[in-house]
Amino acid sequence: MFPLALLCQPNTEVYLFDLDTTGNQISISNGKNISNNEGYDNQPSFKDDNTLLFAATRNAQTDVLSYSIRDEIKKWLTDTKQGSEYSPTQIPKSKKFSAIRLDTTGKQFLYRYHKEKSKALLKDLVIGYYVWNSDNILASFVLGEPNILILSNFRKNTHPTIDTNIGRSLHNIPNSNLISYIKKKKEEWEIRSLNPKTGETKRIATTVPNVEDMCWLADGSILMGKGKALYHFDPKKDAAWKIIKLFDTEAFDNITRIAVNEANNKIAIVAEPETTLEPKLENIRWIAGNWKGEAFGGITEENWSEPSGGSMMATFKLIVDGKVNFYEIETISEVNNSLLLCLKHFNNDLKGWETKDETVDFPLIRVTKNKAIFEGMTFESTDEHNMIVYVAIGQKDGTTAIVPFHYTKSN
Repeated sequence: MFPLALLCQPNTEVYLFDLDTTGNQISISNGKNISNNEGYDNQPSFKDDNTLLFAATRNAQTDVLSYSIRDEIKKWLTDTKQGSEYSPTQIPKSKKFSAIRLDTTGKQFLYRYHKEKSKALLKDLVIGYYVWNSDNILASFVLGEPNILILSNFRKNTHPTIDTNIGRSLHNIPNSNLISYIKKKKEEWEIRSLNPKTGETKRIATTVPNVEDMCWLADGSILMGKGKALYHFDPKKDAAWKIIKLFDTEAFDNITRIAVNEANNKIAIVAEPETTLEPKLENIRWIAGNWKGEAFGGITEENWSEPSGGSMMATFKLIVDGKVNFYEIETISEVNNSLLLCLKHFNNDLKGWETKDETVDFPLIRVTKNKAIFEGMTFESTDEHNMIVYVAIGQKDGTTAIVPFHYTKSN
């Protein structure tokens, strides 16, 4: 059994962005790959506003790496020949940090590190993930059948089981003494809170479907990532998750871990580097077919042709309350060694929105195995029968909303 060091770990990178939460929209910009290393670079956590810790691969093992944001300097904090470290985290009110060590013998423990010394903690528990609520209160994801949530009080030496079937994402909730965790119910996954003093748990919200990695912002709202999209939810006022950022220009995909510093001006994101394909219609043939879904309070339908004559063609319509709201004609064409998406809108009486010779154009950014990414519109194949189309739509207040259209292919 290899709880953390999987036989084939994904090639992941840690990307660092500027974060601005002061305006009408959450702004994420100026991203860069700070790990830039072949192998498993993952599990970032902020030691302080200027220092990021993460697990990084070197010499066929995984050690703890410290990255200074101000100086852009990396420093290795561990070099454990008898094993690899994961999930490095600063211990509150301490100069020490902790990490999960998976030894070459297969033993897995949580260790505390200080200077050149390390000490194993809780040797009776196989901890996979954890969060320090204080310097003596620890919430842990403990591996088992099922995985369980353990709350440890080192001062009292108590370790009660709080919940079962939990996910790996454990966090302190800002402006409170509460801890959040993911409860994996069969019908849906929930974000729940845990009061470490009483052991009481409460439901906060459902997750983005099948996503277990998250982080909190200082205002008590939540971020989750899926694919190339970053979702936002405020439990105090939102009814549904909203996409606040689609990383269409960044060459990464499959976002997992997210971490934000206490000042809320830096965000670290873990994702997999993309492999691009030639901008040929043959590489996006999966778009062809009859697709149906729901959006804008109605039923949507798109019919895409197979590639022929250097193009693909589609018709679109939105039906609201049993009546057609509007139509579109769309084409994707091979132009100048690239692809170009063009469309025209029509009212339900076929009167055009655009002038006679005007089209709305979306130049190609890149093509990957399961995505066709255009400026302002992205097609994503989630499996052979399902597709999501992300469309950037301008709002009356001058902001831009990313609207996902979820489609299922008709047989």
